[in-house]
Amino acid sequence: MKLGVIGGGAWGTALAQVAAARGEETLLWALEPEVVEAVNSAHENTVFLPGVPLLESIRATADFAELGACDAWLAVVPAQHMRSVLERAPDWPRPLVLCSKGIEERSGQLLHDVAKESCPGAEIAVLSGPSFAHEVAAGRPTAVTLATERAALGEQLRDRLARPTFRIYLSDDVVGAEIGGAVKNVLAIACGVVEGAGLGQSARAAVIARGFAEMTRFGLACGAQRETLAGMSGLGDLVLTCTSTSSRNYSLGHGIGHGRSTAELLADRRTVAEGAFTAPVLARLARDKGVEMPIVAAVDRLLSGEASIDEVLGELLARPPRAESV
Repeated sequence: MKLGVIGGGAWGTALAQVAAARGEETLLWALEPEVVEAVNSAHENTVFLPGVPLLESIRATADFAELGACDAWLAVVPAQHMRSVLERAPDWPRPLVLCSKGIEERSGQLLHDVAKESCPGAEIAVLSGPSFAHEVAAGRPTAVTLATERAALGEQLRDRLARPTFRIYLSDDVVGAEIGGAVKNVLAIACGVVEGAGLGQSARAAVIARGFAEMTRFGLACGAQRETLAGMSGLGDLVLTCTSTSSRNYSLGHGIGHGRSTAELLADRRTVAEGAFTAPVLARLARDKGVEMPIVAAVDRLLSGEASIDEVLGELLARPPRAESV
């Protein structure tokens, strides 16, 4: 199975490294010509993943049409650009693995619904879980979730992608895998704010625990399975991104906690902190579904400049007492 990776950022490059680990040629499509040149000539993505030697079996291209020779695609473009990229190949009849995390801002759709509209002939899978690109590309142990509606497809993709240091757990819960990956980005911003504002590690632990409760409530309301939300693509990814400065979303929150504006921080980034786009749509969807997500709502207000850290903290601490299980 020849794999094509759509997106030459850090995560797309890391997944190309995984796909090419047994010597199979893997095609990496990148929008940036400097990425294509660096990967093909120096075997390194000097723009998005500098310092990591890439396998020679990875070939980069800027020609989207070349992806037509692949047997399956890994789509690793930012969530807000997923639709426009996939619409380049609406008749794609083969497996399409979504490896980005987020909710489309303008439609409120999860990415598998976006993909079904953009590529109605494709069979959709979702790859998600606690993973940093530089660690995966360097071959450090990582475990992820691969969710597919058809078990045989999941097994086929797992057998093609799994490595001793890249462990894949199969699931049939596509919705749950996507919700975990999207919600954790917003909660990571909250944890970064807590750290940046000097509120302490106890406060951060409370945000992680209560954030997981919010993720679970929202996921169940959308039809996700509780076990998925408690697995790699939910709790596992939540813990990773809420505790490390390697997380783009955590780093964004950390900057806000230090008093910098959202606009300033986002303008200073070449990579995308998806939680900044997910927060407002997630807060809106939660309200529409009648799901309480006070931490998500607080992050939304912080990012928009509607409230200060002191204001949202006061509101959260003033919430009435309740049973922990609620």
